[in-house]
Amino acid sequence: MKEKSAYVAYVSTYTIGDSHGIRVYDVDMEQGRFKEKGKVEISNSSYICISHNKKYLYSITDFGVEAYSIQFDGTLELINFAPINGMRGCYLSTDYTDKYLFVAGYHDGKLTVLQLLEDGSIGKITDEIFHKGLGSIAERNFRPHINCARMTHDNKYLLVADQGMDHVNIYKFYPDQGTVKLVDVLRSELESAPRHIKISKDGRFIYIVHEWKCFIDVYTYEESKGEPHFEKIQTIATTDYGNNNAACALSFSEDYKYLISSNAGSNTVILYDVNMEDGTLTRNFCLPVSGDYPKDAELFPGSKFLVSLNHESNTMTFFKVDTEAHTIIMNGPEILVNQPNCIVFYQLPQ
Repeated sequence: MKEKSAYVAYVSTYTIGDSHGIRVYDVDMEQGRFKEKGKVEISNSSYICISHNKKYLYSITDFGVEAYSIQFDGTLELINFAPINGMRGCYLSTDYTDKYLFVAGYHDGKLTVLQLLEDGSIGKITDEIFHKGLGSIAERNFRPHINCARMTHDNKYLLVADQGMDHVNIYKFYPDQGTVKLVDVLRSELESAPRHIKISKDGRFIYIVHEWKCFIDVYTYEESKGEPHFEKIQTIATTDYGNNNAACALSFSEDYKYLISSNAGSNTVILYDVNMEDGTLTRNFCLPVSGDYPKDAELFPGSKFLVSLNHESNTMTFFKVDTEAHTIIMNGPEILVNQPNCIVFYQLPQ
């Protein structure tokens, strides 16, 4: 009989009034619930990611980034801290060889590239770029604010979403030096604020969610003759609950058949069916999450349950998911957690 997979969930939080910025939970895959098993002392963990080799977790912290070794039971052991020579970042990711770490800086509009060593530790800065310019209106929000930096699956181009400038910069990546060079720009609607980027399982489609105008742009991607080519094929709304909303994080189900986002204001979560042949999205449902400002939402592995991280109500809420009936049903009481930002599921080794 095949042994069932076991998972933990890592939740990053701000640390006003609590020094533990990462919580570790055992995941009950049968009941769709969490049970806290540990917590990590780290300041203002804005975002976390796991290396592609599944050995290390990286986190934003004040003035830099921290690396952790993932233990056999899913708990975390600190490896090191590294500065980023700038203000606190809001997003980070690794390249597909786990040799470099990319950090997006919302507050100072700075992209930082850092070397990763074989033991998972964070090394020196190999490149740093400040975005420049003014957006459509010369106010606070209309200057560079980098919200996301994500590598294409072929490890050739870094996609960097600039919310303040309403575009996504395309940088060619040079892995020998750990440097990047601007080669293209995907321009979004004015004042739409591109926020997060996800890429299809096969790497052929790019999904960009826009915070202020609450829609997702879908692009095809291919490289030919040494140049990247992108073509927009769809724009689809994240909410139909009026104008006072803000689209939040974007995530795929474990099997990439569903794409999920959430909306502050209407406090809803939206789930799309993904056409894995042509990349297009079809809305499955858009429903309330029983919390305030769902900054992140994720489907459990298997897509039978959903968790919403409600940043302003300091809660996580849980739901049973029925994609055939296009519904979610509240699944037990909320769990209190202070200002949650981001969640990542991790499958424990068997």
